[in-house]
Amino acid sequence: MKPKVAFFDFASCEGCQLQIANLEESVIDLVDIVDIVAFREVMKEHSDDYDIAFIEGSIQRPMDEKRLKSIRSKAKILVALGACACIGGVNKIRNYWPVNEVKKEVYGDADIKNNEYFDAYRSKAINEVVLVDAMIPGCPIDRNEFIRVLIDLVLRKKPRLPAYPVCVECKKNENVCVFDLGDFCLGPVTRAGCNSACPNTKSACEGCRGYIDEPNFEAEKSVLEKYGVSLDEMMKAFNMFNFHKEGY
Repeated sequence: MKPKVAFFDFASCEGCQLQIANLEESVIDLVDIVDIVAFREVMKEHSDDYDIAFIEGSIQRPMDEKRLKSIRSKAKILVALGACACIGGVNKIRNYWPVNEVKKEVYGDADIKNNEYFDAYRSKAINEVVLVDAMIPGCPIDRNEFIRVLIDLVLRKKPRLPAYPVCVECKKNENVCVFDLGDFCLGPVTRAGCNSACPNTKSACEGCRGYIDEPNFEAEKSVLEKYGVSLDEMMKAFNMFNFHKEGY
């Protein structure tokens, strides 16, 4: 029996699921090893009988949390898909302000107390609500990494993410350092796995894959000093995808 796979979305742009929909010919290989039973973005059919659940988006409301826990209870394996699901992503920036202020700014004088759709709380990553078995970070995800993780899960292997920074991939791709191009880059402390997609186009890494497991900030300080950038500036830039209210 092939594992049954389902995709679900919460607060997100659904760009990570679009990456999967855009696999083109590779989709044929995927359906040889799994049965896709729910994927709102590409099919009308839906089943609540699944083995592996892929979750895109962050959690914003009690009703989202309830739905996520229901999905978790049915899935043997749950995978966080993309930056919003894995680390909260850009949605977490709103945690800088008190929840009531955010509601007032967005909904104005609407009756938010008696409408569960307006009942927002602090934005959360998926693993702040339920147990997550694997993660595929990025904004959007890397399609090749998705395929590798799915194959590992089908083979009952624990998927492993790179433990080294984006800079390693930049070196392999023989890129000119973005710092040397006069820009500011978060590659030295961001988890690799995207094949240095942004620096490949001379664009700075913005940290959408989150920190590496053990970021060497001392080494990073020397790099920043060389290019006249403070560590505080770097950590503020990291708040785009890795928001930390408590002094970063």
